[in-house]
Amino acid sequence: MSLLDALQETLAGEHAAVWVYGALGGQTSQGEHPRLFAAVDAAYTTHRSRRDQLIRTITDLGGNPVASEIGYALPEDLGIPARVRATALGIEQRCASTYAALVASSSAAQRSWAITALTDAAVRQLRFRGSPEIFPGAGELANR
Repeated sequence: MSLLDALQETLAGEHAAVWVYGALGGQTSQGEHPRLFAAVDAAYTTHRSRRDQLIRTITDLGGNPVASEIGYALPEDLGIPARVRATALGIEQRCASTYAALVASSSAAQRSWAITALTDAAVRQLRFRGSPEIFPGAGELANR
């Protein structure tokens, strides 16, 4: 996979993450579940920042950044904290996979940035009750 293709795929994943985290934030109560709300809010902010960085990088490389979909599938019953956690965990697992592919397709500063994002996604999985993995993102990457 070329660097530009990997960046585009990662951007598509970040578009989805931002959209879904926005929906999760709207279904999470800051008063009733402050830790969950804070984790979702922090994830939203991080993914939005990464999305914006990817758009700049793709543009700087002469590419036309892939657009966001109109909408993304959401599970039912998102008002249940366990469902919010499970959905957020799935997002982080998919993002780890796309960042693992970006690591494999990049070099130098771009690879360093992708490794940082991959590590961040792996750590965030723990906040949403995921389990530590030896090679974060490798399981999802193998299923491609």
